[in-house]
Amino acid sequence: MAGLGSNSNPGGSTPLSTEPFKQSVTGTIRAIAGEPELEVIFSGDRPGLSGGVARLPEPSRKLTANEVAITRGLGDSMALKRACHDAKIHSRRAPTGPEARAIFEAVEQARCDAVGSLRMEGVAGNISAMLDDRYRKANAPEIVSREEAPLQDAVALIVRERLTGAPPPVSATKLVDMWRGWIEEKASEDLDQLTTRVEDQESFAKQIHQLLTSLDMADEIGDQDQDEDPDQSEDDGNNDEAESGGENEEDGGEQEAAPQEMEMSGEQQDAGEQDAADSEMDDFSEDDMADASEDSGDSERRDMPLSNRPPVSDYKMFTEQFDETITAEELCDMAELDRLRGFLDKQLTHLQGAVARLANRLQRKLMAQQNRSWDFDLEEGILDTARLTRAVTDPMAPLAFKQESDTNFRDTVVTLLLDNSGSMRGRPITVAATCADILARTLERCGVKVEILGFTTKAWKGGQSREAWLAEGKPATPGRLNDLRHIIYKSADAPWRRSRRNLGLMMREGLLKENIDGEALNWAHERLLGRTEQRRILMMISDGAPVDDCTLSVNPGNYLERHLRHVIDEIENRSPVELIAIGIGHDVTRYYKRAVTIVDAEELAGAMTDQLADLFDDEVQHAAGKGRGGRSGRKRAGGRR
Repeated sequence: MAGLGSNSNPGGSTPLSTEPFKQSVTGTIRAIAGEPELEVIFSGDRPGLSGGVARLPEPSRKLTANEVAITRGLGDSMALKRACHDAKIHSRRAPTGPEARAIFEAVEQARCDAVGSLRMEGVAGNISAMLDDRYRKANAPEIVSREEAPLQDAVALIVRERLTGAPPPVSATKLVDMWRGWIEEKASEDLDQLTTRVEDQESFAKQIHQLLTSLDMADEIGDQDQDEDPDQSEDDGNNDEAESGGENEEDGGEQEAAPQEMEMSGEQQDAGEQDAADSEMDDFSEDDMADASEDSGDSERRDMPLSNRPPVSDYKMFTEQFDETITAEELCDMAELDRLRGFLDKQLTHLQGAVARLANRLQRKLMAQQNRSWDFDLEEGILDTARLTRAVTDPMAPLAFKQESDTNFRDTVVTLLLDNSGSMRGRPITVAATCADILARTLERCGVKVEILGFTTKAWKGGQSREAWLAEGKPATPGRLNDLRHIIYKSADAPWRRSRRNLGLMMREGLLKENIDGEALNWAHERLLGRTEQRRILMMISDGAPVDDCTLSVNPGNYLERHLRHVIDEIENRSPVELIAIGIGHDVTRYYKRAVTIVDAEELAGAMTDQLADLFDDEVQHAAGKGRGGRSGRKRAGGRR
């Protein structure tokens, strides 16, 4: 256990194998959890603990001491949850109201972390590093008001401070200070009572109820005598520390018996939908079935499950009044765009050469694939000099003309849809902007039109939409509760030279917030459907699953992800648009049929060019199979047939 806190720094000049580190972390997690068979996997997927599987981020090739501490902190927190947490007690004591429940789950995770921190100094250091990284990625240092500071995070960090004596992480200091005065004024004595009950979950949970009552949330506690089956709804926390922006999923909050905050796999979603369908059939009584049989001659009849109608999504928006689709020029004046563009160019001076080489290789490949087709013996066009001998041998014969047909790629449009969420800050968004810029220029040379779009939200944790929801009395399951911001960096018809400065907007501080992928994908798709080009390609570039904390706190936990899957299914199976996706450190192959996942943002340029080249390869092979007709002949430009 002591080895958990005494971390050596493997981040030397030469990349080392990460297997020894993985084995060490796996062994430590199993030892703390007391479960020798607990499965620990490392991947680019969302970190979290679900069932008997703990998911941790894939370590980079050159590990730093800070990355080691963060990864161990994630593992320690998951292991302590397994060792110190009773799901049945939690399910029985959890409040029914969403806000009170969020605080209850966040504080329970803080209790589990505190148990390990008090017993093992190394664990305390690792968890502190993990929390600091979590809130830094959630942009907690930049918050300016209580509306941007989640109350459950503030309460959990203050409880952790009381239990262990450890101050809040530096990145969350401002968040806690926003609420500290109000919390301690109302519930200081209740906080003190928690310190004597840290080892007893049942007694600790009862004291949390007293704390919630002092915080004016007594009406959300509900009836605590009912005993639920936690196995039917449990999903232990620590979800997606890079993407959730500091909500209770990130705090490792308990997820059982909370369907609105449950993370589900694709198979679980399918099973849930089937259960819902079975439940509806159960509610349809035998008498109803008999009535339906008697009325079978009527013109109106019930749709059957095997109907050819496309599936309908239950996704909805509370209001679209505050959403915006805006150009880069409207968000920022030209002088600032020029400054940000200069900053972008300076950031990646060395990368531009490598991306340019890949883009030039793609250009050569595309130009070599463009088949030139000539039609001969025409009455007008370009004079066919090969047949001028006819004019000498037979002066009465008409002159022959020829004409070149359009190339395959001149009737193509490509849309690059870039995730502008907060987790893309830093290197990922800088690389994405540069790659999009250079690829747009390259494809334009080949006669391919390119559109560059971005998607984010106008506010953290809900904006005016959430305020409108609160003003209407918090109706249940309101749907999406944040204000969308869809950005047009470059339209398909705008030349690259006029739009290049717009990509600098991605460097603007405060632009990147939450990501609602499903609606963004649908928006980009609708724009493509309005184009006249015969071939339309949509490339999504993202670093995580859709996350909007405000929406997920009042809807099912897989609400945004389920809508994303629905939109992808519609495009892939019922649309002429070709969809491809690239995930940066996140496995997007579980969503998209044609996708690739990269570990490092530096690999983005190669992945984008390879994916586009593969698509155009497929088109050429398809065209080559059509053969030739009449006297038309084809030859490949720049090479032999």
